[in-house]
Amino acid sequence: MALTDLLPFGKKKTESPEVLPVLPDEIYRTGVLDLQDVIAPHALKITSHELDLGEKIARTFFVISYPRFLTTGWFAPIINMDKVIDISIFVHPMDTNEMLRKFQKKVAEIQSQIASREEKGMVRDPMLDTAYGDLEQLRDNLQQAQERIFDVGLYLTLYGATREEIDKVESEVRSILESRLVYIRPALFQQEQGFRSVLPLATDELGVHTKLNSAPLSSIFPFISFDLTSDRGILYGINRHNSSLILFDRFSLENYNSVTFAKSGAGKSYTTKLEILRSLMFDTEVIVIDPEREYEYLAETVGGRYFNISLSSEHHINPFDLPIPREDENPSDVLRNNIITLVGLFRIMLGGLTPEEDAIIDKAITETYALKDITADANFAAVEPPLLSDFELVLSGMEGSESLVQRLSKYTKGTWSGFMNRPTNVDMNKKLVVFSVRDMEDDLKPVAMYIITHHIWNVVRKELRKRLLVIDEAWWMMKAQDTASFLFGIAKRGRKYYLGLSTITQDVNDFLTSPYGTAMITNSSIQMLLRQSPTSVDLVQQTFKLSDEEKYLLLESDVGEGIFFAGLKHVAIKVIASYTEDQIITSDPSQILAIKKAKQELEAANEVPTPLPEPSPAAAAPAAPAAPAPAAAAMNQPEPPVPNI
Repeated sequence: MALTDLLPFGKKKTESPEVLPVLPDEIYRTGVLDLQDVIAPHALKITSHELDLGEKIARTFFVISYPRFLTTGWFAPIINMDKVIDISIFVHPMDTNEMLRKFQKKVAEIQSQIASREEKGMVRDPMLDTAYGDLEQLRDNLQQAQERIFDVGLYLTLYGATREEIDKVESEVRSILESRLVYIRPALFQQEQGFRSVLPLATDELGVHTKLNSAPLSSIFPFISFDLTSDRGILYGINRHNSSLILFDRFSLENYNSVTFAKSGAGKSYTTKLEILRSLMFDTEVIVIDPEREYEYLAETVGGRYFNISLSSEHHINPFDLPIPREDENPSDVLRNNIITLVGLFRIMLGGLTPEEDAIIDKAITETYALKDITADANFAAVEPPLLSDFELVLSGMEGSESLVQRLSKYTKGTWSGFMNRPTNVDMNKKLVVFSVRDMEDDLKPVAMYIITHHIWNVVRKELRKRLLVIDEAWWMMKAQDTASFLFGIAKRGRKYYLGLSTITQDVNDFLTSPYGTAMITNSSIQMLLRQSPTSVDLVQQTFKLSDEEKYLLLESDVGEGIFFAGLKHVAIKVIASYTEDQIITSDPSQILAIKKAKQELEAANEVPTPLPEPSPAAAAPAAPAAPAPAAAAMNQPEPPVPNI
């Protein structure tokens, strides 16, 4: 039945001669949207000086004048403006022979003017002399094929939601260009042609050109931006200014340290785990202090080691361990530095020390080592270090130590005795080693992180290798002055041992208000600022000397977006991971649960038991429970069906 047969009120097509037959393909074509229908604005209004595109207003400008000299990168501030700007550069090559003939005629005109002024006794005109010299030099370069002449058209289209906004953008662009003696004019009564010239259609409808030779033309080269792309290093993310890759090697800077500041959920741990995963491919050993057990799956995936440090853990670290001195180190200096570090540890453990107690602790540590025959002349590799209980024994025999022994007893005999009063059984012989302190009591976390960091520092000093130490939630260590001082010491001395220190924190106020917080930032060549909270962004802006635009960028950034500082450069960054990397490093609880569920389903599918065969009628009779079936009877059983997995 034709469509024209389906007329209303039961009328037939013979009764309505005005209804023309319509084919189905014609109806389909009228409803199909072309690409131009999708991308076209809802409405378009063309005026003498702008285009109204409905939701946006567009104005097109062209460059009308250039200075005598153009410096390299003069156009970069316009390209890197944080505004919506479309730029088109049309370069039309010109015939060199024709240009030489024109220049010859122009040189003759200038020579004639100079000679005429001399005949009249007039003083020389510097403008004519300069033009004559420039033309002669350009003629020589053209004749020697060192330069070429081009007709260059440079057009810009600015966008804004309101006229006030686009006026502000126009004022900024004009001020930048005019400070470089480059002047622009609006395309009056040619906004439509100018807009089409800026669209990626390669049509120069404005035709406003300036003749430039090769050298000044190269200064307009558009692919100039804030850039951190290197020929070596790892991929940190995408440059949000120009979508280039941020490839960087932290071990190529003056020091290898970094700091990362972000609010909770902004992607700081995700970003750090991505850097760890990519650094492992370049033969970098990574050590992590993990306060929230976020790096366990990463360590398992890459074949690393994961140590859970807690009061009931089977992994222990003896704070009295001594590093083996290197060839260029004096054993007495190593022993002295270790004693000073232990004094700082006991200051944290015992809630502070008076000057008298500090001297007693220092003397007791020295005598404890001497009790095990450990002196400056001893072979540290062949001695057995003392334990905390040995130190307590020595301390209890000293005058004026009653209060110290009483406070120390909870670490040797009390509820915290299982933590550090045992020999070290931690082996750090893998590319990735993770120490978790999540299950450690909050009061003991600074102590645990101090001991772990001290043990790592001893291992680092033992052998020179390219290493990266990651301390997540570093504000735990910045709360106490001794732990902050020890961490700052590693940041200053790590470069000598090929160690990079990466500190990550979400509590910016606690970190920066510490007397060592700003010093840590100063000694870190890389800084990563991800999304910030409104309560701390002012402090971050003051510390890093950010502009208001950069401040608002940090407030409005999405997860994994922020500002990446490396040396004297900084760019807006977006961290991007591949699907495989994302499955390994994700911290999203819902995604982790989905991965675990899929893993359990896969394991269950691989362990489907083989169904038992149906019992034969003869086997249906009751039998003794303990009597085994004869082998012959078992051989006569039908083969079990193959399970359909």
